Amino acid sequence: MATTTTRRKVRAVLAGGLVLGVGAAVTLAAWNDSEFATGTFTAGSFNLEGSTDGTAFTDHNVDDGDTAATLAFTLPAGVVGNMSPGDTVYAGFWVRLAAGTTTGASLVAAGTTADPAASSNTDHLSYAIYPLAPGATCNAASATGTAVASGATLDAQTGVTAVTLTEGASAATPGTAVQLCVAVTAAAALEPGLVTNATWEFTATSTS
Repeated sequence: MATTTTRRKVRAVLAGGLVLGVGAAVTLAAWNDSEFATGTFTAGSFNLEGSTDGTAFTDHNVDDGDTAATLAFTLPAGVVGNMSPGDTVYAGFWVRLAAGTTTGASLVAAGTTADPAASSNTDHLSYAIYPLAPGATCNAASATGTAVASGATLDAQTGVTAVTLTEGASAATPGTAVQLCVAVTAAAALEPGLVTNATWEFTATSTS
């Protein structure tokens, strides 16, 4: 015969089984919801253009097949003909961000190349490039201060200083033009009768 203690244990087990059975019969609903977000990304526009007269601007990127701008160097007043030792010639070159450019830029002189066939004359010509105030004329009086770049020879470059370019006020408006004054000076050892050329590269990098 089962004792009272045994019956209590059986009832306890049965009770436990009933509890487990009830727990297995309960189903909890899973609630969930989702949100989605999408965005459209459009790159801005960026284009640097140059001019030799401050009026007619176009692209002169030789890497893209364009022709480099031909600078019109002028001798100082009172000097007639070609360069002589000690002479300095000047030429202005204007740069600006084209209409539609959506960000300002930092402009630097990015190197110079010279005619290797006339290296002896190249070595006897030095240069310096100066940013001018609006409306200034590129000459001995304005070619002063901190140079954008300079070189002891036409194929060298030192002292690079950045110039700030601003974008236009609207998509249809170009940025404000900055004139760069290129001054080239002949050394005392300049050889007569030789002709050489140099090409300066200017690179603008967006600032935002």
